[in-house]
Amino acid sequence: MGDVRQLQDEHAAAIAKASAQEPSIQAVTLQATTSASGKNVTILELPTVTLTCEKDNLVIQEHAAATKKSLTPSRRLAPGSVPFYNILWAYITPDRNYLRIDFAEETSPKKHQLIVRQLEFPLPSASLQGPREREPLLSPPSIPPVSAATLDAFVAHVLDLAYPAPIQRRKRAWVLVNPHAGPGGADKIFEKKVRPIFEAARMPLTVVRTTYSGEAVTLAQDLDISQYDIAIPCSGDGLPHEVFNGLSKRPDARKALSKLAVCHIPCGSGNAMSCNLYGTHRPSLAALAIVKGVPTKLDLCSVTLQDGERLTSFLSQAYGLIADLDITTEHLRWMGAARFTYGFLTLAIRKKTYPCDVAMKVEMGGKEEIRGHYARGVKGAKSEVGNGEASGDGEEGGSNDGEGEGEGEAMPGLKYGTVNDKLPEDWEVVPHEKLGSFYCGNMAYMAPDANFFSAALANDGLLDLITTDGDISLWKNINLQLSVESGHFFDNPLVSYRKVSAFRLTPRYQDPNGVISIDGEARPFAPFQVEVHKGLGLTLSKRGVFEAPGPHGWDKVTTTERLMA
Repeated sequence: MGDVRQLQDEHAAAIAKASAQEPSIQAVTLQATTSASGKNVTILELPTVTLTCEKDNLVIQEHAAATKKSLTPSRRLAPGSVPFYNILWAYITPDRNYLRIDFAEETSPKKHQLIVRQLEFPLPSASLQGPREREPLLSPPSIPPVSAATLDAFVAHVLDLAYPAPIQRRKRAWVLVNPHAGPGGADKIFEKKVRPIFEAARMPLTVVRTTYSGEAVTLAQDLDISQYDIAIPCSGDGLPHEVFNGLSKRPDARKALSKLAVCHIPCGSGNAMSCNLYGTHRPSLAALAIVKGVPTKLDLCSVTLQDGERLTSFLSQAYGLIADLDITTEHLRWMGAARFTYGFLTLAIRKKTYPCDVAMKVEMGGKEEIRGHYARGVKGAKSEVGNGEASGDGEEGGSNDGEGEGEGEAMPGLKYGTVNDKLPEDWEVVPHEKLGSFYCGNMAYMAPDANFFSAALANDGLLDLITTDGDISLWKNINLQLSVESGHFFDNPLVSYRKVSAFRLTPRYQDPNGVISIDGEARPFAPFQVEVHKGLGLTLSKRGVFEAPGPHGWDKVTTTERLMA
């Protein structure tokens, strides 16, 4: 980047010299220049500032002479650079006197919050007309008008760099706000921290506030999907669950699920969806990630219950300690994420076990095999996004269930039938006498700092299934929990980790207080069956992959790979 800076400094010095020698500066210039390193650099020279489009940043250098003449000590200076990822919009004012750039700026590194700022640069055609509602950054002398084509070309270039393919600009958003999500305050969170970012990005918004549990199912089922590009639940993980189930009940379910990207603004206590897709549970950071989101195909699951009901699951299915933890702490939502720590310690002391039988279609059973599968998936997805394509996590083999001739039809058929049908002969049956936890995940994070399924991929057509024993000491149980937070859970010898395409769980005994959890929602304590539909859904992610770090060592080159290179 040093040669780019040198090139920029030379242009700035030339402008400063001209400013000192001449009473007025001539027209703006726009140059596409190749630096010494071979990088293409676009430079826009304004009378008082030079704007340089580098690879990832818009670099802003104010001219020394103009700064000395025009800036007062109390006036806020422009930042030295703005990442294109943070740029929301750029435009020329209707009177063609100013170039304005709206961007998201972090209030401070510790606050993890973004606010919308605006840079305003006077153009040569602007004249001094006294105080304005928005005070210009610099106030140059009046100079001749410049080419409209030159300025428009620069603005178009900035927007291209701010929204590279496959990112869509001005996404039409259907926003659902659950005022009762998590600790509460979702309305205030949306209006104060989220809406300004969406509006600065020129996103058309339709905002609906839900009034009762389950309402979003009906709303999504009846939605005119032709009017929207994305659905944005502002809530915990319950509202995305309702949206996916509403879309699944439509006669055109495949089309709806493959067209409408379901996103998430974290306003609950778990916020797993946001943690996985955007790497944050902070609402404003998630909002920016949605604005700059990469279309990412998402596996969805069909869950069949004994009463004949069929559900759609996007996150997880749980039985045992984890399910008890998720459901029995509902009354502690006011504690936020701390409710899970408290609930775990309470249940671990009891050393309760959960006898059951698990039948499953195992696709991968070894941790090293799973680690390699994860590495191929991540590298493939990043390659797709780098080529300007939507992410499918790069895994070969098998088409997505959301594609093909049946795109306009209802949900895909069940390959393995329902929980009430005969068990497929090629499934592996594992009896568990003293099960501690059964946990099956479609995403990695289940809450902030709770990366249970570190090898999860968004679109590999597989679920990550873990089991642990319940008759272990309290100390081992605590260490097991600590390994989740430290990122070593995958390699913990107490954890059985498999990749499956389907499973059936049958509790051994009827327990009136028993709990089954589907996406964090309580379901009848009875046998249930799950199968995956590869790439049936659509979402937006930050990079085309989940933001979890992955199993330890997944990105290291093995000796075999080194020899084959």
